[in-house]
Amino acid sequence: MDFKSILRTIVKVFIPLAFGCLLLWYLYREMDLREILQVIRKGVRYDIILFSLLFGLGANIIRSYRWGILIESLGERFKIRNIIYAVLGNYALNLVLPRVGEVWRCGVIARYEKISFTKLLGTLFVDRISDTIMVGLITLSIFFFNFKFFTSFFARNPALIEGFQSMFNSIWIYVTGVLFIAAIWFVFKYMNNFSLVKKAKGMLLNIWEGIKSLWLMKRKGLFLLQTLLIWIGYFCYFYITFYAFDFTKDLGVSVGLIAFTMSSIGVAVPVQGGIGPWHFMVIATLVLFGVKETDAAAFALVVHTVQTVWTGLCGLFGVVALPIVNKENKPVA
Repeated sequence: MDFKSILRTIVKVFIPLAFGCLLLWYLYREMDLREILQVIRKGVRYDIILFSLLFGLGANIIRSYRWGILIESLGERFKIRNIIYAVLGNYALNLVLPRVGEVWRCGVIARYEKISFTKLLGTLFVDRISDTIMVGLITLSIFFFNFKFFTSFFARNPALIEGFQSMFNSIWIYVTGVLFIAAIWFVFKYMNNFSLVKKAKGMLLNIWEGIKSLWLMKRKGLFLLQTLLIWIGYFCYFYITFYAFDFTKDLGVSVGLIAFTMSSIGVAVPVQGGIGPWHFMVIATLVLFGVKETDAAAFALVVHTVQTVWTGLCGLFGVVALPIVNKENKPVA
C-alpha cells in the first residue's frame, strides 16, 4: 500500500472515528463511571433490548422491498434476496466507512443483477431523499407541538447555535458555493468535447433516469406505506428500549418520539454508526426530561452499543451471503 492510499484511508476512516470518539470522551469525561457501570450491570432488562432488535431488522427488510419498487420502475428484474442482503450489508460497511455502504450497495447489485450502476445511484438518491423528508416532517411536527423542548435544548447547549451562526455568517461559505457552481457551468458549457466531460454527462443522465423512478413507479401508494412502516419500525426499535430501564419506562411515547428524532439527527453526522453525536443527542434530550445524567449516559451507551453490534452482525451476514447465493451467477465487472 503506497503513501497516498494510507493517507486516504486515514482521512476516510480514522478522522471521522477520532471525531466521534473525542466527542464521546468529552461527554463521559466528568461522569461517575462507577454509577454508569452499576446501571449497565444491574439496571438493564437485556431481554427487552434484544426483543427491540427485531424491529430494526424488520425495518431494513421493508427498506429493501421499497428500494425494489424503485428499481422495478426502471424496467429491471432482480432477485429480492440480493436486494435484502445488499441493504443489510450497506449498514455494516457504513460502520467502517461513513456513507460508503450506499455506493457498495449499488455496486454489488450492479454486479450480480447486471443493472446500470449510475441508474441505481439515482434510485438510491430517491431512497435517501424520502428518508430525509420523513425526518424533516417528524422534526417539524415535534418543533410545533413541543416548542419549549427546543428552546430548552438550545439554551442548555448554546454552542450549537453559535456554531451554525459562525458557519453561515462566514462570507467564504457563499464565495465557495458560487465558485463551485461557476466552475461546473464552465466545464459543461465550454469543455463538453473532452471525453471525461462526456462520460460525466452520461453518468449524470443515468443518475437522472434513476431519480425519475419516483415518477415512473406504478405502486406509489405501496411506496408511501412502506416508508411509513420503515420509520414506525425504527421508532419501535428505539422506543422499546425505554422499557428496559426503570428511569425511562414511564416517560411516555411523546418523550420517546422526541428522543428518537434527536437521535436520528445525530446519525446524520458522517461518523461511523453515529458514535458521539448520537450519544450527545440522546443524553441531552433525556436530561431535559428529568433523567439523571449518569443514567442517561448509561442508556445511550447500552442501547447504541447493542444496536451497533446487531447492525454489524446482520450486515456481515448480508455481505457473506451475497456471493454464496450467487455462486452460479457470474458477476459482471
